[in-house]
Amino acid sequence: MPLLVNAYSTLREALWPDFLPHAAVQHRDHADPELANHLHGFVGYVNQAGDGQMTQARYHLMRHVQRVRQHFSFEVDDSAFGDLAQWAEQANAVCFLADGSVRDPQGRVLISQSEPALDDQAQVPYPPDALERRAHHLAQLSAQVIRVPPSLPPVAGEGEARVRDAAAVTQRMLALFAVALRAEILAAGDAPPALDEVEARLPGVTAALSPQERAFFAEAHPEDQMLANFGWRYESLAVLQWALGLADTLPQPTALCDVPLAAQTALDHAQAPARMALTLRPLPELLDALDLHLRLH
Repeated sequence: MPLLVNAYSTLREALWPDFLPHAAVQHRDHADPELANHLHGFVGYVNQAGDGQMTQARYHLMRHVQRVRQHFSFEVDDSAFGDLAQWAEQANAVCFLADGSVRDPQGRVLISQSEPALDDQAQVPYPPDALERRAHHLAQLSAQVIRVPPSLPPVAGEGEARVRDAAAVTQRMLALFAVALRAEILAAGDAPPALDEVEARLPGVTAALSPQERAFFAEAHPEDQMLANFGWRYESLAVLQWALGLADTLPQPTALCDVPLAAQTALDHAQAPARMALTLRPLPELLDALDLHLRLH
């Protein structure tokens, strides 16, 4: 008897289950607004299924569902279970079955409504490069006698990561500079330039501000804690400058960044000609830094 499978893949691009006829597979991706609502409900289901106790497996599964980009629905015969397992492994997918269980790529039970029983060997899937990245950094930090929780999940793999282009990252870098500079000026008791003046000096910066940052610019007399919070944007600014190749290295987070250098670098790349020459570092390098700093923090 065919088994109905709903498969949830975290890959950025759809990997089609080619062991089935194309017409036999229903598919939607993140471009479908209904998928977000569906996944929100699915997270709630995972959170409450069974005894509802938060475990490492449940936490990792909830994170997987939150990162899903592709949803497939199809029926498979018993004879195709091997093909299903191989595809689910490659697609980094978990499968929801009609019995209410969520299975790992090998069909082992991650979550259920008490039946079928959970499998202690079940594992939420992660892309191989993400697992290798985590293992490398755990070994590196252990050699440096830096103890970090081994249960922290990997960051996104190369096939999962969604990265903004260099132009958008540059705009965001300049927005961080504008916010941090405003906080610094106000903390010193001076009058900062208005947002339209900042926009004239850093074209396009207004569009790259977050809602909280826009509110900060509208606040004439922000509290000290707000100034401190936004002053830390210099650290984020330095990281984005590294990502854009404007700094040779990303130092260990043991000291403050070089604020004058970061500020001058932002000013030097405020105009269009300088911006156009910027490119992002390769994706593996960005993910390496992300994974390492996740563990350090």
